[in-house]
Amino acid sequence: MNNTLTEQQKTGELGLVVTRLDDLMNWARLSSLWPMGFGLACCAIEMMQTYASGYDLDRFGVIPRASPRQSDVMIVSGTVTFKMADRVRRLYEQMPEPRYVISMGSCANCGGPYWEHGYHVVKGVDRIVPVDVYVQGCPPRPEALIGAFLKLQEKVREEHLIAPLAVARLMGKTKT
Repeated sequence: MNNTLTEQQKTGELGLVVTRLDDLMNWARLSSLWPMGFGLACCAIEMMQTYASGYDLDRFGVIPRASPRQSDVMIVSGTVTFKMADRVRRLYEQMPEPRYVISMGSCANCGGPYWEHGYHVVKGVDRIVPVDVYVQGCPPRPEALIGAFLKLQEKVREEHLIAPLAVARLMGKTKT
């Protein structure tokens, strides 16, 4: 059998690629997750290490952005105080839809060791914004954050952008 490619195979003229719009859009979104780059406490050092060349999140299509209006993932890394909670909520509301939240570290997940004896710490960031993926540890290793992004990519892969009822309405099968 000859393993050389013909001119038609190289240019893609032989076939037609057919897929669902949901699959195409989800593939594009999960291949380019842009987290907002800000950190609240010691977990931010581990988050920065994950972005560095040793772990290289760029190979997953994860590129940090400085603006919430250009981000679709918020990583809450560290202790959230009541004073900072309002700012976290404001940044979350400025992000475009669809948006996701990763809670990184035991302080962000449940208040850590500070919430019991301190009056100033929020007992979990999920009381402020909805959390999609939790990363455990104090501080969590960069591998754990990479695992959180892989879980988030699986979640994005399974989402449906268009409801079946809306598609049926577009096709003229049901009346509104």
